[in-house]
Amino acid sequence: MDDSCTPPDQAASGTGSDAASVSPQASQPSTTPAGNSNTDPNLNGPLTLRPGHELPFVAPSSYLRPKPSSRTMSDKTSNPLDKDQMQGLRGIREFLKVRTSYDVLPLSFRLVILDNDLLIRKSLNILIQNGIVSAPLWDSRNGTFAGLLTSTDYINVIQYYCQFPHEIDQVDQFRLSSLRDIERAIGVLPLETVSVHPMRPLYEACRRMLKTRARRIPLIDTDDETGRETVVSVITQYRILKFIAVNNEQHTMSLKKPVREIGLGTYTDLATANMNSSVLDVIHLMVKYNISAVPIVDKDNRVLNLFEAVDVIPCIKGGAYDELTATVGDALSQRAEDFGGIYTCSEEDRLDSIFETIRKSRVHRLIVVDDDSRLKGIISLSDILKYVLLYGEEEDDLQEY
Repeated sequence: MDDSCTPPDQAASGTGSDAASVSPQASQPSTTPAGNSNTDPNLNGPLTLRPGHELPFVAPSSYLRPKPSSRTMSDKTSNPLDKDQMQGLRGIREFLKVRTSYDVLPLSFRLVILDNDLLIRKSLNILIQNGIVSAPLWDSRNGTFAGLLTSTDYINVIQYYCQFPHEIDQVDQFRLSSLRDIERAIGVLPLETVSVHPMRPLYEACRRMLKTRARRIPLIDTDDETGRETVVSVITQYRILKFIAVNNEQHTMSLKKPVREIGLGTYTDLATANMNSSVLDVIHLMVKYNISAVPIVDKDNRVLNLFEAVDVIPCIKGGAYDELTATVGDALSQRAEDFGGIYTCSEEDRLDSIFETIRKSRVHRLIVVDDDSRLKGIISLSDILKYVLLYGEEEDDLQEY
């Protein structure tokens, strides 16, 4: 899916994006993963369906992608990070410091920016129709960048609806400019509005994203003659990590430590749900744990699927907040037929193999499982980016940015 978006007064005519788009058609159950031209040739066949996951649910197991090829070190050392690993990390960091955020952009892409005065319910339809999950906001009155619309904003609207159900008519009339008022009403801290100039070092954009827990960052330029801001594009953690994987294989191939050995990911206090959980229950888990995805497991803790924050968007299309009582299984059946699947790995898989998977496929997080597909942990792109940028850095180096 595109991660970027265009203001009414800077309208986007765009050439096609190289990112895959997702349409809201219902997905049909199958026993093979949805087609993906970037499938890793090293991946094995799909997991088979287990009894109890037939219709009306989407066949969740069919979406599971086998883990990246495990290439663990046969001779493990007690050192937390060997010399080659550290040299690989330093090589990637130096690369990020000499390349700009503009370098990450594809040759052609589509940019959609939403006017801050647009009704929130109409913005939902625009995102779905354009196959995107976020969009920069534009204040047309002042001619300035006004923030970034993401699935978190829609989850905040849902929380407002749950706390003030008698104000459903008012919810339908909320505009994008009301998002900060909604945050105050439900008592959540507003996310820091962060952006970066497209010609600044890419390392700087990465550090800002980590500092603010942002998964994407707008590139904002200023016209030299008028002084007016211009939204150039939006770059995501995925696009940055893929940029590293494509252009830094000589360094990523040095990252041979198993993910659990280097402490990559979260392995305790994991939030989970089952196929019969309501969408609203899963949203409450996301809010409680401050996470953007919840693994869907069976009674034996085997991973069946993953409900992500972006899956909320089609659930409330047209202001259908009552449909949030539907089951996770029903919600996941609304995914597009070309949904790329979720990706898994083991605790013994190495970071170099994960970068190889990112290079070939559109990965947003990896679910760590054992040989029986039981949930062990989750590795987010934030975890990978944080490790690549910060592990082993001196305090003086950290304060530089």
